[in-house]
Amino acid sequence: MARDWEQQFRLWASPPGKTEEERCKNAVSAIRNAIRASNKLNTRNIRVFTQGSYRNRTNVRKDSDVDVGIVCTDVFFEDLPQGKSKADYSFSDSNYLYKQFKNEVGEALVSYFGEKAVDRSNKAFDVHETSYHVDADVAAFFQHRRYSSLSHYLEGIELRPDDNGSKRIINWPEQHYDNGVSKNTLTGKRYKAIARVLKSLSNEMATQGIAEADIPGFLIECLVWNVPNSAFQNLKYVDDVKQALFFLFENTKDIASCREWGEVSELKYLFSSSQKWTCHQANAFTIAAWNYAELGG
Repeated sequence: MARDWEQQFRLWASPPGKTEEERCKNAVSAIRNAIRASNKLNTRNIRVFTQGSYRNRTNVRKDSDVDVGIVCTDVFFEDLPQGKSKADYSFSDSNYLYKQFKNEVGEALVSYFGEKAVDRSNKAFDVHETSYHVDADVAAFFQHRRYSSLSHYLEGIELRPDDNGSKRIINWPEQHYDNGVSKNTLTGKRYKAIARVLKSLSNEMATQGIAEADIPGFLIECLVWNVPNSAFQNLKYVDDVKQALFFLFENTKDIASCREWGEVSELKYLFSSSQKWTCHQANAFTIAAWNYAELGG
């Protein structure tokens, strides 16, 4: 019997259940308590927040871990307009360095959860899953400011990897969240539903050994973001998936058609030399997904 893809897509479109949601909330609460308990951090201006697919409600059952950001707003990294310097803005270097902040975050997590429960990686900390909470990816950030003039800037977050302290990783979680909510509203909540469908489809394909399915969930979310809202006007989920995949297939054949595409924040290009994926990988995924879900019939 042929598989009922409409029923499967509707199942995948739903977010994780209440039990998993509660375990995600528990992880965030515990991490917030760990930071509050630190004598080194509780004197600083610290904000603990969720980000990634959990915050944006595009998480799926298999990927139900939670991304937590810890940002110190006492210090900021900056991008200045061309031709401008720190002196023009009367900025001075802080004696509180990012490396020290990340070390203090790590100390706070180990003190609260125990040494065996926390692993430090190049960019973040992994707080291991328990029966009480899901696995948490915890990243330390300084505030990032992209200035357009002396008094105007966009606010994001920035981290520096352990293996290259000068490398800048800049994210825009608030802009990503706001844009995602807006598109989801304009598409009758189909945008995030179809993002979850394609993430789940990718996960299932990967378990079947389909190499083209092995692309980041974040990339899938951003690809769906670039699909026109008019593609999400169908009664059936199958038809929304068809239109989304067809649009993405046609427009990722060559970089010329998607060069201007942005991440959901619209503050970073989706396809650029700094990204760890290419439009050709995205195109290969659309073909594999179309064929796997038997959408040509």
